[in-house]
Amino acid sequence: MRYEGLLDEAYKLGIFVQEEPIKGKLKGLYSDNVIWIDKNLDNTKEKYCIMAEEMGHYHTSSGDILNQSKLSNRKQEVRARSWAYEEAVPLQKIVEAHKEFIRNKFELANFLDVTEEFLDQAILRYKEKYGDTVNLESYTICFEPLGVIEWFDK
Repeated sequence: MRYEGLLDEAYKLGIFVQEEPIKGKLKGLYSDNVIWIDKNLDNTKEKYCIMAEEMGHYHTSSGDILNQSKLSNRKQEVRARSWAYEEAVPLQKIVEAHKEFIRNKFELANFLDVTEEFLDQAILRYKEKYGDTVNLESYTICFEPLGVIEWFDK
């Protein structure tokens, strides 16, 4: 689901999305069924990644979590980012990329329409969650080095 797809999903959920210049380090923000996306972001890939994370906050967070010195707020941030990674970089899409003969992270990021930085963070999160590999149907996804193994009999 690309940026426009997440905009459609937000609309269906009753979330208002506003693109405005945002000062400071924030590139996006979610609060009370409103998502703000920094209008000055360079490209739709970056907007898609930020939008996915803010949708993650809608689905997983509650309250004001801007103060990241609190453990409970950091945990909510991790949950929201995990939701975004699973939305934008689902394991099934990594297998599809393998079937399309995509062979490096640059090509994979383009295939998924995400930034390379977001892809790297998603892979790190999957390693934390699953370890070095995870099985998906008749495939094994390896996270270090990144690759997919297809099994003949499973």
